[in-house]
Amino acid sequence: MTAATSVERKVWCTSPSGLHRMAYSEWGTRENPQVLICVHGLARNGRDFDDLARVMATDYRVICPDVVGRGRSDWLRDPLGYGVQQYVADMMVLLARLDVETVHWLGTSMGGLIGMVLASLENTPVKRLLLNDVGPVISAEAIRRIGDYIGRAPKFDSLDDAEQYIRLVSAPFGILSDAQWRRLTETSLRQAAEGRLEMRYDPAIAESFRRATASGEIDLWPMYERIRCPTLVLRGAHSDLLTPETAQAMAVRGPRPEVVEVPGVGHAPMFMDDMQIGIVRDFLLAV
Repeated sequence: MTAATSVERKVWCTSPSGLHRMAYSEWGTRENPQVLICVHGLARNGRDFDDLARVMATDYRVICPDVVGRGRSDWLRDPLGYGVQQYVADMMVLLARLDVETVHWLGTSMGGLIGMVLASLENTPVKRLLLNDVGPVISAEAIRRIGDYIGRAPKFDSLDDAEQYIRLVSAPFGILSDAQWRRLTETSLRQAAEGRLEMRYDPAIAESFRRATASGEIDLWPMYERIRCPTLVLRGAHSDLLTPETAQAMAVRGPRPEVVEVPGVGHAPMFMDDMQIGIVRDFLLAV
């Protein structure tokens, strides 16, 4: 394995409904003690980090998991099990498989929430944390927007049909090239039983999302206040999930992170251009 390529692996995890396999991509050399974990958003998968991982693998062993129910990972037998508690448990199994004591963590949206939970714990393995367009408060507006599409994607007859849909629901990612949209489309799909194409996630994750957000706005300030490791917050300039008010409050509470706003992007930056990748690299490799 070289820094420019990845290897796909799987690790067995457990839930109250049984065993499941969590898939992950591994970039860089296995002997590198510097480990970067990159965790994706609610309906995405670890392939979102291919461009970033290819660059960061010169300095890190980069691990990009597919959270259970997404990507190449198994689906839970009981959809009520989809939630941050399960995801955190799975990530600890992954760290045990990697045989590492400490990691740097980059989390987009849901992946950032998982990282916040881990970083808030006593004796946390997270030594540097990058929160990509997520904070301790998730606005009701963003919850409504996500709830409108999550778990409701149609099946598609062609890649072109699927790309049209993905460009629509993922418009907040900002301006991407035609090649980048096509790659996001290809890594977001799998072939359904009848031969058509469908999104590569369990539609049942929508049930747990709507249940967890039924009360409206989410407030996780007490957890955020316990984080002590160096932290950076990225915010898409047009994000509806991480509001300017929440980002400003984050800067003076908890780990008191620097907040960097990414122009031309909503929810969330995708690390597919040199500027965004450079922000990550500068923070993670800072002495």
